[in-house]
Amino acid sequence: MPSSPQPVADLLAALQGALATLGVRWFLFGAQAAILYGAVRLSADVDVTVDLGKRPATELVAALAAADFELRIPDAARFAEATRVLPFVHRASHMPLDVVLASPGLEDQFFAGAQERLVGDVRVPVVCAEDLVAMKVLAGRSRDLDDVAAIARVRRDDLDLNTIRVTLRLLERALDRSDLVSELERVVAAARRLPPDPRA
Repeated sequence: MPSSPQPVADLLAALQGALATLGVRWFLFGAQAAILYGAVRLSADVDVTVDLGKRPATELVAALAAADFELRIPDAARFAEATRVLPFVHRASHMPLDVVLASPGLEDQFFAGAQERLVGDVRVPVVCAEDLVAMKVLAGRSRDLDDVAAIARVRRDDLDLNTIRVTLRLLERALDRSDLVSELERVVAAARRLPPDPRA
């Protein structure tokens, strides 16, 4: 089952307000975005990418602290430097929030393609379905590939596979890999051999 939208919406409303004070761009990705695009699964966390520009991460931490978010680790600066991730928890909903700090490159494409979607009663920027699928093929975990299959089934008429292939080829070149496009083809072909999803 999808996670209940209200705790997620409450978290995103608080996050949106905090990021608006900084004037930075961001988008939702991960499990919650997959649910919006048709994956049916339970998830108790929220993943977003934030472009701080030249702002230090300490400003983000302070803004989120003022919006009822608490860091889940003691040494945030060192962790962020090593992983480009800041893990928080939203006190009111008790939901984890992972903030990925954007870096130049392909993420500019993800920001450009992000679309505003309604979560509960909150409108938030969400990575487009094609870029989400590319991210999940790259991640490669079984639950990510299950999400790819679900999105491919639900959106079989409007998912732009050519756009995804282009992105994955860029990632293959950047990472010296050759398996990402073939993995996409395998997962999509298997998913679409099943009967059409009634939610499509």
